[in-house]
Amino acid sequence: MSSLSVYHVSSPDIPNKVLTHFEDIAATLAEQGVRFDRWEATAKIQSGASEEDIIAAYQAQIDGVMTERGYVAVDVVSVSSDHTEQVEPQAELLEERRHNQDEARFFVAGRGVLNLHIGDYVYAVLCERNDLITVPAGTPHWFDGGERPHFVTIRLSGDPQGLVAELTGDDVARRFPRLED
Repeated sequence: MSSLSVYHVSSPDIPNKVLTHFEDIAATLAEQGVRFDRWEATAKIQSGASEEDIIAAYQAQIDGVMTERGYVAVDVVSVSSDHTEQVEPQAELLEERRHNQDEARFFVAGRGVLNLHIGDYVYAVLCERNDLITVPAGTPHWFDGGERPHFVTIRLSGDPQGLVAELTGDDVARRFPRLED
């Protein structure tokens, strides 16, 4: 089940609120300019499906968001806990970063926590299958796939070269709870 935990940066161990209802999560994030939505596949996706098959299953939704938000790039990120060579890139995702473009992430499978650092608060969004979340340009954030990451996401952005991350240098991500497997 998707959830949203909102923390003040001064108290990373105690959330100010925890939301589990889709409408409450979407409304709270919308106040911060973040879209949270749900998509359903138009075709069944088999385990081990190709990037092209995954994109095809969501093509209508992808086209709609790309037109609405001016996105021009789409790719699929697939991470499985049985790939030990992926531990290093996952550690890098735990560092706070920002992008100069909006980004949308849609969770095809698995789960992860996208942490958005907005003002004095951290919005920790546990995203699971069928969740779509947008990260507005310039929003500091980090992603936690857990100790044994497993997820498949479709990423959309406005840069044909893909997203370029700028690390913030803030150690805030190290102070917040990690996703437990």
